[in-house]
Amino acid sequence: MRGRARWSGRAGGSVKRHRPHILVVIALAIVLSTGWHGSLRNALTDLRFAWQSRDASGNVVVVAIDAPSIDQIGVWPWPRRLHAALLRRLEAAGAQDVAFDVDFSTPSDSASDEAFVNALREVGGSTILPSFKQPTPKGGPAHVNRPLKSFSNQSWPAVVNVAVESDGLVRRYPFGEKLGDALMPSMAVVLAGQDANRRPPFLIDFSIRAASIPVVSYGDVLRGDTATLGKLKDKKIIVGATALELGDRFSVPNSRIISGPVLQALAAESILQNRMLRWTSDIGMILGLGVICVLMMYSWRRYAPGIRVVILIAAGVGLELVATLVQARWPLVIDTSLFHIAIIAYLTAIALDEIDFRSLLGRIAESRFHRIAMSLGDGLVCTDEDHRITVWNPGASAIFGYVPAEIIGRPFETLCALPADGGARPSMHAAARQALLVPGGAVIVEFEGRRKNGETFPVEASFSGWQGTDGFQYGAILRDISVRKREAERIRYLAEHDALTGLANRTMLHVGLTDLISAAERRSSGVTLLVLGLDDFQEINDMLGHSAGDLVLRAVAERLRSEVDGKAILARLSGDEFAIAIDCAEVGEPIAAFAERIAHAFEAPLATGTRQHRVRISVGVAVYPEGGQKADDLLSNGHLALSRAKATRRGSHVIFESAIRQELENRLTLESELALAADRGEFELFFQPQVRLIDGSLVGAEALIRWRHPVRGYVSPGEFMPVVNTSALSERIANWVMETACRQARAWELSGNNVRVALNLSPSQLQSGDLAHSVAALLEATGLTPSLLEIEVTEDILLHDERRVLAMFKRIQELGVRVVFDDFGTGYASLSYLKKFPLDGLKIDRSFVFGLLANSDDAAIVGSTIGLSRQLGLTVVAEGIENRATADLLVSMGCEEGQGYFFGRPMPAEAFEKQFLAAELDAVSAA
Repeated sequence: MRGRARWSGRAGGSVKRHRPHILVVIALAIVLSTGWHGSLRNALTDLRFAWQSRDASGNVVVVAIDAPSIDQIGVWPWPRRLHAALLRRLEAAGAQDVAFDVDFSTPSDSASDEAFVNALREVGGSTILPSFKQPTPKGGPAHVNRPLKSFSNQSWPAVVNVAVESDGLVRRYPFGEKLGDALMPSMAVVLAGQDANRRPPFLIDFSIRAASIPVVSYGDVLRGDTATLGKLKDKKIIVGATALELGDRFSVPNSRIISGPVLQALAAESILQNRMLRWTSDIGMILGLGVICVLMMYSWRRYAPGIRVVILIAAGVGLELVATLVQARWPLVIDTSLFHIAIIAYLTAIALDEIDFRSLLGRIAESRFHRIAMSLGDGLVCTDEDHRITVWNPGASAIFGYVPAEIIGRPFETLCALPADGGARPSMHAAARQALLVPGGAVIVEFEGRRKNGETFPVEASFSGWQGTDGFQYGAILRDISVRKREAERIRYLAEHDALTGLANRTMLHVGLTDLISAAERRSSGVTLLVLGLDDFQEINDMLGHSAGDLVLRAVAERLRSEVDGKAILARLSGDEFAIAIDCAEVGEPIAAFAERIAHAFEAPLATGTRQHRVRISVGVAVYPEGGQKADDLLSNGHLALSRAKATRRGSHVIFESAIRQELENRLTLESELALAADRGEFELFFQPQVRLIDGSLVGAEALIRWRHPVRGYVSPGEFMPVVNTSALSERIANWVMETACRQARAWELSGNNVRVALNLSPSQLQSGDLAHSVAALLEATGLTPSLLEIEVTEDILLHDERRVLAMFKRIQELGVRVVFDDFGTGYASLSYLKKFPLDGLKIDRSFVFGLLANSDDAAIVGSTIGLSRQLGLTVVAEGIENRATADLLVSMGCEEGQGYFFGRPMPAEAFEKQFLAAELDAVSAA
């Protein structure tokens, strides 16, 4: 066993001893597999170019197609006769070889091409013209652009393509490129007089300064500038574009951008100066890596880390100096990239070997924890195994009032108040141990805290625990939640109470009502629900404003509190509606008497500041179990009873009966059937004749709606019209009646019978829009003569927005339409309306005409009405004439027109025509 342990120890020591070298091997393998060393090699080579600097030989001159030349000659491309003239100028100046970096692959005008051929022939074959590969748009084989055959026969061929590396830079220059079956040399190679056969690309020497290459302007040469031509004698010439707008630009090392002709010139200079750079063999780099590895293996345990660092840095600097000197003296580039990567890897290994990361991370974590703890807004408290406080942050001081010096070392229980119920204080030990067993590692506990001044308040604590170097430790994040508690209580109160009156709201009423019903069910007793509504409360808001209305509602709530004396649930349901829910056993009097007492309690005025208000309360009563088995049922039925009370017994009460709901359901059913009837066209228009009483001749007809039910037959208007007039169908049906009546009157008018058609106006037609405009549009659409249309209005219509209605009826009368006051004598202010409103006549209600013969009071009222109407210039129509005696009496009183069963019942248009218009129709047909 001891031997095995010694072997394990030796193995572990061996791994640790060789760990730096293993790290270096891994680093080199990663770099070689990813190709990163290539980027480092290029960067080091480029850096050496920047350290060195040499001038061009001056034997290569660039004739630049530059911006001044373009300004002098014009937009590029130029006519080739200019290139011919340039060649002759260069020949005359004594230039050696001339290379054009210009595209000559397409013909231009024949005269210019011929001039250029002649110039090429004259200079005797010392001109180099370019060929180049051009990629196709869809990625197919590259297209080769060659000079025209007439040009190539008189010149030397050369390729001008260069390779752009992955980083976007040009570094290498080819000796030639295979175009088709032949190898074509590169332009710089031809210009320098080198052989291109089977030679790999070389690195251009970018230590040659591009600015030192002589450059003259194309325009200066062309116009024969003496100074310029003097610079060209015995020089090799490259003609090409340097102007930015021509775009022939390349990126080269050390963040420089040069033109294509200058790049060709640098390549030619590299050849002429024997600076065609090449990489050294990889064997030297491998030997260098071996040397540094052996050196490190020897020195790793013998020398201190500082000495090893110095050795590594010195080796790297020395090797780089050697590489720089070699590159400056000979056309060789030493690749030191892997050597430097090995040095960086060894430096990293030294750092990892020497730094105690566990201790460092511990110090970093402790420092970070301390910064976080001190910046927390919440209180942070940590304790040792004995629950004595060791960490106390400013947040804890703000909550409890202790400064660190007062609390550090004291037990955590100092912060806890004794529970009011005598229970135990929260145990940090138990909470922290429990936190280790739950996901997230924290337990939330609420307890009563105690400040330094003795004040107690609710605290929320998040306890946690951990095993530290000094034993088990505890921590707690503490938060003062007194504000949150108060807000929660306020939110709960607002969720359960009406904000204006402080009474329970609908939700709490529902809960309380449910509890009362459950208790009553167990005791076999009852529950009473009163739903109260203020009559005409809207008038207070409209006249005095909502603030006054709010004061009234508060006063109503106080009056109700005093009446129920805490024995019932009081609630405000909405707006001006309140509710009282009470166990029947608590009432102490009959339900009807209780409801009536509540209603009568408001006979005394309500005091609201300096003003007193008299309000009247209507009460709807629903009693469990007869009035509903559940809270929702009682509330619904109580509202139905309140609606009945407001309609029939304002200021009093109505107890819910099943007949009330049945009546509502019947109404809803009838509304649904009426909507279907309107869609199906089940309504019809009947006409009742109106005659001149003195001779019985026809003067008009009143249009009356009838409903032909598919099952019940004709339904009485008294059954469905009250529902129609108070439903959403009212306007639709009223408009149908008006349109149908006008079209029928127009049909009679066209047949030669001017029958005045009277129709009853619905309140919805006044409320929905501009009635006068609608009547005018209908008259225009039908073509009816306006005087043949008569609109009958009742007092309830005139009561609605009197000023607007008055203006509207004046406009209707201006159209020529008659306006008649219907049911005269049954309202409260009929005489004043006769004076205010533009009326053409009035109809005496049938209730007065029925008793005309037997009742002297009715006769007096009718006689007075007829006399008043004659004085005001109004026609009078008496309704409900059932016999001749009544008609004769009305004639004697001065009444001109009448209608009733004595003259004819309401009938369909066809029957009306046969009975009253037959003679006139026959006369028109004969004519």
